[in-house]
Amino acid sequence: MQKKFLANLILLLTLNLLIKPFYIFGIDLSVQNVVGTDYGIYFVVFNFSFLFSILLDFGITNFNNRNIAQNNQLLNKHFSRILVAKLMLALGYFLVTFLIALIIGYHGIKLHYLAFLAINQFLISFIFYLRSNISGLLLFRTDSFLSVLDRILLIIICGILLWGGVAPGPFRIEWFIYAQTASYGLTAVIALLVVIRKAAFRRLSWNWPFIVMILRKSFPFALLTLLMTFYNRIDSVMIDKLLPSLDGKEQVTIYASAFRILDAVNMIAYLFSVLLLPIFSKMLKTGDPVVHMVKLSFTLLITVALIISLGCYFYSDELMDMLMVAHVQQSSDVFRIMMFGFIAISSGYIFGTLLTANGSLWHLNLIAGGSMLLSIILNLLLIPRFLAVGSAWASVITQFASMIAQMIMVWYIFRFRISWRFILTLTGLIAGLIAINLITKMLPVTWYFGFILMIVLSLILAFVLRFIRFSALAGILSESSAKAEK
Repeated sequence: MQKKFLANLILLLTLNLLIKPFYIFGIDLSVQNVVGTDYGIYFVVFNFSFLFSILLDFGITNFNNRNIAQNNQLLNKHFSRILVAKLMLALGYFLVTFLIALIIGYHGIKLHYLAFLAINQFLISFIFYLRSNISGLLLFRTDSFLSVLDRILLIIICGILLWGGVAPGPFRIEWFIYAQTASYGLTAVIALLVVIRKAAFRRLSWNWPFIVMILRKSFPFALLTLLMTFYNRIDSVMIDKLLPSLDGKEQVTIYASAFRILDAVNMIAYLFSVLLLPIFSKMLKTGDPVVHMVKLSFTLLITVALIISLGCYFYSDELMDMLMVAHVQQSSDVFRIMMFGFIAISSGYIFGTLLTANGSLWHLNLIAGGSMLLSIILNLLLIPRFLAVGSAWASVITQFASMIAQMIMVWYIFRFRISWRFILTLTGLIAGLIAINLITKMLPVTWYFGFILMIVLSLILAFVLRFIRFSALAGILSESSAKAEK
């Protein structure tokens, strides 16, 4: 199972690392630099549309992923019924989202943006549900392709509008939103066709007792997602509401520039969880020990997280100067703080996924509820005084508090033994990475050469300390290639 996890992880990461960084830094960043502070308005409305997106799914996707992984035969039975439930939930999402938007004062252009962004959230939720069936069947290669298809389409559409010379005028943020709608729509259609073929789908099936049952079972997943969404996405909405209109718009734009990169690297950690949830679920059902899989995935992910987070801290000024055309220093200040959250988020994806697979949802909900309250309180205290920097501190503190709580919960439930040798080696890795960053910063070379050298030396250190092993990776690559040829 470890070999299957690593082989598919390599494929999934390869596709996503080829496509999504180009989208984020080539398309999304270009859009922000072209439209300026209008991106701040889009970013606020986008995050607001996220807050109640759980109503589109109600935890069905996570429940379904775990359920299908353990009982493949249920796909044919459940698929058509869950489709009906998804359509009902979509109606509730639209009603709640627009009602609350009107209550808090959204009007004009914000409502226009919200209309399309809400549709986009529905399409995203639908794609994730369809992919949960595919990954639940352990069809990771198909799922890997679908995970990047929407971004490929967005790159093509926005690339033509930005640089193709066919647009009737300067690029507008509305075009970016419309391009998302088209890309998500086409991806949803393709994913639906794949699942219909696997599920032998014929027609929609209305079954109210089943819908009530599935919603009752998935409620803990829904509550967890709602709480996590609030403490991860409410920052920009609070900046917009707590600061005067002009300052709020500017500070949201600054916050968005740093958040974009954190969101981009979070893709790596999220992809781990996509593969780990069905694998953990299967192992727990069959009684296989999960400790080795947990250590393997944590070791790989924490190594990447530490290299990225520390590198971004030491090279924040240079990176922001390269990426941004406005508010460079302010963006750098936010970015330097915010990237440390990636360490906590990465760990949370490992331990949180294990707890989810184990069905320990109420434990996770207690952690997420406390994290949400902590995030709101910290934002209320820090944003008026420190602006976007204060929100960055609130985010990092909340993420680390959540990570520590999840690690304690995993230790309590699974009774993993604490490896002091591993902790000592991890401490040595952190110290070594800090030293490498300090040394490469002092070298009389261009900053980007120093940055690349830092990454190379950091990876060498990880191999020396056996956080990454050549023999394991070589064996996995060899096995993966052999399977591909067959």
